Amino acid sequence: MRDQESAPPDAERRLSTKEAAELLGVKPETVYAYVSRGQLSSRRVPGGRSSTFDAGEVEALARRNRRESAGGSGSGSGSGGELSVRTCITLIESDRYYFRGVDAVDLATGHTYEEVAEWLWTGKLRPDSAFTAPAASVAVARRAVSALPGHAAPTDLLRVATIAAATADPLRFDLSEDAVLGTARSLIPTLVAALPPAGHDRRDEGPLAHRLWTRLSGREPDEPSLRALDATLALLADHDLAASTLAVRVAASARAHAYAAVSAGLGVIEGPLHGAASGHAHRLLLDVLDRGDAAPVIAEELRAGRSIPGLGHRLYPGEDPRARALFTLLERIPRAEPALLAARDIVETTARHTPLHANVDLALAVLTASCGMPSTAGETIFAVSRTAGWIAHALEEYGERPLRMRPSGLYTGPKPPQPLPE
Repeated sequence: MRDQESAPPDAERRLSTKEAAELLGVKPETVYAYVSRGQLSSRRVPGGRSSTFDAGEVEALARRNRRESAGGSGSGSGSGGELSVRTCITLIESDRYYFRGVDAVDLATGHTYEEVAEWLWTGKLRPDSAFTAPAASVAVARRAVSALPGHAAPTDLLRVATIAAATADPLRFDLSEDAVLGTARSLIPTLVAALPPAGHDRRDEGPLAHRLWTRLSGREPDEPSLRALDATLALLADHDLAASTLAVRVAASARAHAYAAVSAGLGVIEGPLHGAASGHAHRLLLDVLDRGDAAPVIAEELRAGRSIPGLGHRLYPGEDPRARALFTLLERIPRAEPALLAARDIVETTARHTPLHANVDLALAVLTASCGMPSTAGETIFAVSRTAGWIAHALEEYGERPLRMRPSGLYTGPKPPQPLPE
C-alpha cells in the first residue's frame, strides 16, 4: 500500500477558503497569507470573488505545520520565541555553543577571527586566512564616515560605511555564493578601515584584530591583549537567531544584497538590550573601580530601578561560555587584574540575593576598560565581529525559498467594515 504522505496531490479536488482554513486550523484570512508567501496556490472561482485551493497542497501544508509544531522545525535550542528557522550554523545547548557542530570556544581560542569566519561561511578551515579591503571601497567609506558629527555612535559609523561601500561595488546584486563570499571578505576589513584612529597610528594591514585595536585604543598593544581581542571577535561571531541576525535573514529572504542585509543587522544591534549592553557594563565597572567597592554602586543602580548589566543570560542557565573563555584570556594580562577583581566583586555582591553568572557583556567590559578603550568600544567589537555571522545567515537564507520570512499578523483591531470617522 502506498504511503499517503508521499502520494501526489489530487489536482481535481479543490477546497473553499473556509474548508482550507478548517483543515489548516487557522482563520480564513490566514489562508491568503500562505498564498502570499508562496506556500499555497489559489484559483479564482469563475464569475465570483472567492478562491479555491488545491486539496493536496492544503493537506501537505497541514501535515508540515503539524510536524513543525511537534518539533520538526529543527529548533532544538529555542530561545523563547515563536519563530523557528532551520539552520546549520550555530547550536546552543547545555551552556555551550557550537559553530557547524564544532565547539565555538575551541574554535575561537585556537584559531583567528578570520579563520572562524571562513568556517562559518564555508564549513572549511582556511589556515592563515586574511581579509583585504579594496581601496575604492575604503576611500568612499572613509569619506562618508568623516562627514558624520563627532557624537555619532559606532553603529552609525559602521552603518554609513556599509552603505557607502555598497555604492562602490557594482556587483553587489550578484547573490551567488562566490560573489557573496567575496563581499564578506572585503566588507569586514572595509568597516574597520573606515573607523577613525584612536591615536596617531592607524594600521591597515595584518590581522583584523590588530587593525581594529588602533581604532579603539591609543595604547601600544601587547600580545596577550591582541590575542584576547582576536578571540573576542571569534567568540562573538555568531549566536544563533539573535534579534539582529533575524533582521538579516528577513532582508536576505527578500533577496536584499549582502550589504543591505548587514545594514539591517546594524540597525537592530544598536538597541540597548543587544549590542550596546556592554557599554552599560563598562560604565558600571569604571564606577566600581573608582569607588573601590561594588556594594554602593549596585545599591544606587537598584534604587534607580535599573537592572545590573553584565549578569545572566536567557540561553545559559549556568555560565555564559563566551564570558568564561574571555575571562581566562584576560587573566594573562597583568593590567586587567583590577578590572577582573571589580567584575568579581559585582558578581559576588549581586549573588547575595540573585545568583547570576557574569555574561559576555561584563567580560567585554573588562577587556575594554583594562585596555584604555572607550565605553562604546564593546559595541564596535560586537558589530564588526557579528558581521561574519550575519553573512553566514544571509548565505544560508539565499538558498531558501524567497520571502519565506513573512509571518502572519494576528489582527486584534475593530471588526470590519467600519465607517470612516467624521
